[in-house]
Formats: sequence, structure tokens, C-alpha cells
Amino acid sequence: MPRKAGRSPEETRRALLDAAAAVIRARGVSASLDDIARAAGVSKGGLLYHFPAKDALVRTLAQDLLDAYRAEVRAALDPADTAPGRLTRAYVRASLDTSQDEVAIRENIALIAQLMAIPEVAELARADAGRWERELHADGLPDHVVTLVVAAADGASTAPLWGVGIDVAAARKLEQQLIELTYGG
Repeated sequence: MPRKAGRSPEETRRALLDAAAAVIRARGVSASLDDIARAAGVSKGGLLYHFPAKDALVRTLAQDLLDAYRAEVRAALDPADTAPGRLTRAYVRASLDTSQDEVAIRENIALIAQLMAIPEVAELARADAGRWERELHADGLPDHVVTLVVAAADGASTAPLWGVGIDVAAARKLEQQLIELTYGG
């Protein structure tokens, strides 16, 4: 199947990553490159042009997810906030963001769970978690506050995996309580 006319290489690469996410969610990490290429509307050769092997595609997909979350946290930084804990507060806001629907969150968590079964992806995630730990613990707050606040935000953000609905009011209240903890409240 030829490349769709008018799509730039960057758009094709994005389409391949989006297709890989959808196909892996539906069929697991054993999904074929043919299935992913078909879902993206490109030939298998086109896929291999952008990603020379399945492991490169999966590794890039995992890194893309990690980078997307990091960008969400950066976007949640308050430019007027210069107090210690600024990054931790942005992390809480991004983790408890209720603008995504519950199904999208559950699908993203399920995709991450599928990808984490791959040792190389698990290593990427461990390295990213270590980077977050270093950055958050260097954010100017006591270690015990960072640990508590981040653990609470992480736990609450995975609730949709268990079919627990997103109660916007409760999420906002928890967000405010965790942010208050970062100011010593």
C-alpha cells in the first residue's frame, strides 16, 4: 500500500506510532508489522523505512508515551509559581488532569501494561522513573512530602484502570490537597 499522498514523513511516522498503539492495545505486543502498517495506511516497506525493525517501533512508541507525559507536566507548570515544589505541583496537575475521558485513560494504561512486558521498554521506563525521582526530589521539597504527594497522584491517576469513574470534583479536591501539602499545608 503506497504512502498516502500529501503526508509528510513526520506525519507518516506519527500515523505509524498511533497505529502501533491501537493495534498493540487490541492484539498485544505480538501484533504484526503488517497489521500496524495496514492500520497506518502505509506499506510494510514504508513502515520499515521509518522503523527498521519491530523493536525499534515499539521502543519509539514507549519513548513517545514517556515524552508525552513529560510534556504534559511541563505544560502544567505555572509560570507565576517560583516557590519550591513547582515541578511537583505541575506533576500533580498533569497526573490528575480530568480533561481526558475515562476510556482514553484506561486504554493508555492498558497499552503501557502491554509494552512493559518487553524488557527493553521496562528498562526505558525505569530510567524515566529514575529521572523523575531525581528531578522531583531536587524540586526543593522535603523528600517525605515528594514521596507522599507523587505516590498519591500516581495512585489516583490509575483508578480508571479498575473501572472507577473519574469524579471531577473529587479529583480537583485531591489535587488541591496535594498541592497544599507542597506548600507545607
